Amino acid sequence: MLDSLLDNDFYKFTMQSAVIKRFPYARARYAFINRGDHTFPPGFAERLREAVDAMANLSLTLEEKRYLERTCPYLDPTYLDFLSGFHYNPEEVEIVQEGGHFTLQIEGLWYRTILWEVPLMALISEIWYQMGDGQRDSDALIDTRTRDKIEHYKRLGLKIAEFGTRRRYSYSVHDRVVASLCHHGGDTFSGSSNVHLAMRHGVKPIGTHAHEWFMFHGARFGFKMANSLALEHWVDVYRGDLGIALTDTFTSATFFDSFDKKFAKLFDGVRHDSGDPLEFAAATIAHYERMGIDPRTKTIIFSDALTPERVERIDNFCRGRITTAFGIGTNFTNDVGVTPMNMVIKMTEARPEGQHWTPVIKLSDVPDKNTGDADMIELAKRVLALSRRA
Repeated sequence: MLDSLLDNDFYKFTMQSAVIKRFPYARARYAFINRGDHTFPPGFAERLREAVDAMANLSLTLEEKRYLERTCPYLDPTYLDFLSGFHYNPEEVEIVQEGGHFTLQIEGLWYRTILWEVPLMALISEIWYQMGDGQRDSDALIDTRTRDKIEHYKRLGLKIAEFGTRRRYSYSVHDRVVASLCHHGGDTFSGSSNVHLAMRHGVKPIGTHAHEWFMFHGARFGFKMANSLALEHWVDVYRGDLGIALTDTFTSATFFDSFDKKFAKLFDGVRHDSGDPLEFAAATIAHYERMGIDPRTKTIIFSDALTPERVERIDNFCRGRITTAFGIGTNFTNDVGVTPMNMVIKMTEARPEGQHWTPVIKLSDVPDKNTGDADMIELAKRVLALSRRA
């Protein structure tokens, strides 16, 4: 069901390159989390297993390699040569179904397993809808809805990217949406997180890093040092490129404690992914001002459950105070008349070189989105003194 190795989010490749350089012997485990308590139909695991096994046949084409060379000069030749020889190993993925309950786990070297999360979620979503009895909207209605949204954003003078690979209704819907955004968006549409579709439609691939980059650093170096060392290692690898920092792996308040003047100047901006966006914007603006930095020279990328109404509210608050951009996911690629799935795949454990397996955690700005071992979450809260911030 996947036709390209690049049918994945860009930050997976940028992180993979960094992991190869900094942590080539690290191992990782991931697990599927069924947040929506979805029921899976008989035969679902077999269908997914077939699709996963078929991914072993994917490889980077010469055309795709040349596209990355032209578009992403910060991905060095050694990494692109590595990617040219990369193949998924389906043995790294364990899939089990008992009745309507479905589990999925991934284990292997981190630099290899890092690519599984996004395409697996896209496959889970697409197969689940294929095997269900719901009826999606027509192509014409999807095209019209997408056009209306991007034209609304264009009237507001915003920059909008598409971030919807993980919970898309299907590849074909995703492709139609990106095509419509390109056709109607003009300069408002800044690109897609999906590298294959960015290449296919001639737009920029967008992304930097995800929560797992910081989660691993927490396991390897401890919670107090996780943010600062994750940022430091990112700068060491990319030397100023890919300069948007994700803030909420151990809460944004903790992140800003580490985001000192050096990092605030080095990074182009930050990404918001949980919690109240207006509170986050106000805190970010205040932080830059305390550092003596004009917030208008920096950018916040908002990417949490965005809708046209939510985007407009954020824009009204931030306009003239700080630069904004928006990464919109499910509201683009699964706004088709069905209820989107509520699920994630998260790293659960890491084994840095020379160490034991250690649970990894994420402390979201929304406590309900915390993930990981309960005892480790409580330990992190104590170490980071989060109870005293409340």
